Amino acid sequence: MLKLGIIGTHIITDQMLDAAKTTGKYKLTAVYSRTMDRAKEYGQPYGATEFYDDLDKFFTEGDFDVVYVASPNSLHYQQVRKAIENDKFIIVEKPSFANPDEFSAIESLLAAHPKARLVEAARHIHTPLYKKAAEKVAEMKENHCQGATITVMKYSSRYDKVLAGDKPYPNIFTLDFAGGALMDLGVYAVYGAVTLFGEPSTVVYYPTLAKTGVDAKGVAILDYDKFSVTLNFGKTANSHLPSEVYGLKDTLVFDSIFNTKKVVYYDADKNAHPLDVPVEENSMTDEMNDFADLFNNPDDPAEMKKYQHWMDLARTVNSVMYSLRQSANLVFPADNDQE
Repeated sequence: MLKLGIIGTHIITDQMLDAAKTTGKYKLTAVYSRTMDRAKEYGQPYGATEFYDDLDKFFTEGDFDVVYVASPNSLHYQQVRKAIENDKFIIVEKPSFANPDEFSAIESLLAAHPKARLVEAARHIHTPLYKKAAEKVAEMKENHCQGATITVMKYSSRYDKVLAGDKPYPNIFTLDFAGGALMDLGVYAVYGAVTLFGEPSTVVYYPTLAKTGVDAKGVAILDYDKFSVTLNFGKTANSHLPSEVYGLKDTLVFDSIFNTKKVVYYDADKNAHPLDVPVEENSMTDEMNDFADLFNNPDDPAEMKKYQHWMDLARTVNSVMYSLRQSANLVFPADNDQE
């Protein structure tokens, strides 16, 4: 049983802990929060027994093997550094880091601490249904694929505070915390494009800015050799559009690119062929199983091969995200603060 520590006490952590319980491979032992009261309030119902409001003590005194980092984006870098320096296994919520400099520095630190392992929580790429869909896309690419449209758009209740001018604004809507639509929901769209089509040759992002300075929603275009992929994402509107990959006459339709429950292949005669693959109720369960396999066998060649693949994907996604921000002149304080 892997002992689990957490940084970040909110909805996504609830979902992770539910998935971790479903796997039967993790036990929550330690919780860090900015206040001791919040750490206890959050962790006690889940059976945690150690609570910290000091990050250094959390890492040096806490009894856990794996740390789940779900703090605001701008805090990931320093918190992951501490975790690596203490030889922990780390699950960091997407996006892992603000820019390629941070990513590169973390990789160098991992090389100096060979017992540590770092994985980015990109839930959808670990599900059997998504893997099956990726195989179908590979077939379509062999038969004249013409690109894709990927949509991830959901209204955030926290945007109400922005509209009302209710300061301080939520972290996800501030540049200081590396927030915005691209860094929150857009990363799922970028992961979709990279996992299905690889690294694009050029990218451009057309954001709609909130009054806080972050991108509230936007459209990105990723160019490949023979086609382009359009990404449509945002936090200030709701979309009910699916995501689609286009063949010549055939189309693959995802109900959701990140919470994928149903994928249908439409052939050239417009006949529907659902991909018949079992789906977990909690979309984070498959990734938590995959991560446990790695953490329990960190030096196994097969696990290391998968680990390197995940790191390669994360690095490419990080680079594409940064290039998209550069194209839109979106700059975070973290871009100038990396040591």
